[in-house]
Amino acid sequence: MRTIEIEVIGKGKAQAELDERNPKIAAAFWQALPIEARASLWGEEVYFDIPLQREDENPSPSATAGDICYWSPGPAFCIFFGMTQPYSPVNHLGKVVEGLELFRDVAAGDRIVLSRK
Repeated sequence: MRTIEIEVIGKGKAQAELDERNPKIAAAFWQALPIEARASLWGEEVYFDIPLQREDENPSPSATAGDICYWSPGPAFCIFFGMTQPYSPVNHLGKVVEGLELFRDVAAGDRIVLSRK
């Protein structure tokens, strides 16, 4: 299992595991790590632009708390931590398995670093 660390600088860390729902995008995302960005918020979702331009693979119109996803129009990385649904279809990459509550404290502009664990 490929595990990533999601660090919100000055606030804490979470861990997520990549799955095989969108294997081509997940592999490209893994190769692009580490990534550093500034957080944006939309409802109960943290998202930010990432340097990965990929076509949709198996997009889904819905998400559940803990889902991490790739949104091709951004392109952006999305972390769903509550009831908010995607603005448009997303490609699921995996799930936050530790530290999901961290994202309730994220503010717009917070620095976030994604890295291989």
